[in-house]
Amino acid sequence: MARGRPREFDRDAALQAAMLVFWRKGFLAASMPDLCDAMGIRSPSLYAAFGSKESLYVEAVVHYTKTVLPVAWNCLDGNGPARSCIENFLFSAAKGLRKSGKTPGGCMVTWAILDEDMPAPVMSVLRKARRESLDLVRARLQAAVTARELPASTDVNHLSRFYTGIVQCMAIQAHDGATLAELEGIAATAMAAWPGG
Repeated sequence: MARGRPREFDRDAALQAAMLVFWRKGFLAASMPDLCDAMGIRSPSLYAAFGSKESLYVEAVVHYTKTVLPVAWNCLDGNGPARSCIENFLFSAAKGLRKSGKTPGGCMVTWAILDEDMPAPVMSVLRKARRESLDLVRARLQAAVTARELPASTDVNHLSRFYTGIVQCMAIQAHDGATLAELEGIAATAMAAWPGG
């Protein structure tokens, strides 16, 4: 049986490069030449490996949620007090959202809300990523109510949306150049809203 011609590029490295382009520019502004240049491939190879720009973006978002987001979101899995977990989550996000030599500032998933008229598969993967993030915060806060770390009267839905919204706000401000001190100031202010002080 004849074997197919081997790929001339590293698919994982190409996906990482595409993720960074989409993170910087968004889905609509990222052109095929931008993507091909960053990935070091020509468009036939891109289409052969990923199918379409939409499919590539969907894979890039999934890659982002598996490789970048866990830095902050894993803080919610901690066994410590819920308040400490949320605080660590916010301060880890503040550090992770800053622009570095390798990554743009902000959050790829949050920044994508500014793109309009995106294809349905693209909107679906973004909504899923945002929903899963909210669900993580909600689950940690619900566990805190169950463990009596938070009052039984706590509105877990509102509180989880508040803390998730704080991170989204920090992401946009980080994209616009907010310093670490400024982002940490937002995190500290948000913690002052913790039920019971």
